[in-house]
Amino acid sequence: MIGYLRRCPSLTIHSKFFCRSNVVFIERFLHEGPDNVEELLDRHGVKKEKSLDDEEEELLNRQRLSSTQREALALYRDILRASRLFMWTDSRGVLWRDILRDNARKEFEEARFEKDPEVFTRLLICGRDAVESALEKLAEKQRLHIQKESGDGR
Repeated sequence: MIGYLRRCPSLTIHSKFFCRSNVVFIERFLHEGPDNVEELLDRHGVKKEKSLDDEEEELLNRQRLSSTQREALALYRDILRASRLFMWTDSRGVLWRDILRDNARKEFEEARFEKDPEVFTRLLICGRDAVESALEKLAEKQRLHIQKESGDGR
């Protein structure tokens, strides 16, 4: 047995052989190695060094996130400002201003935890387009109303 172990040292990490009256004692120092798999990988695995590019990329991701949050907040404020112009009521007697504000709040709450940047960007673009088109239609209606009044007053 001792001869076999001496020929195959890869079977034991550290071995010391003691022979006392035909009894072989094998003392292994297994605990000199890592305690668990994670330590083993930490000690012997290839470590990825964090480069400046990774730090710059992380900083850009934070800036993008904060910029999209700023854009969403700006859009919400624009919706609230634009809703002030809708002072007439619907068929139920509710102000359109209140309906628009409630719907905007509901839409923003539904998209609150959206993590996909493409979906988030699409929502911002669609919201911005909706506000602009609503304001353009309102301005056109007011122009027509003013022309109608000025035509009747002549």
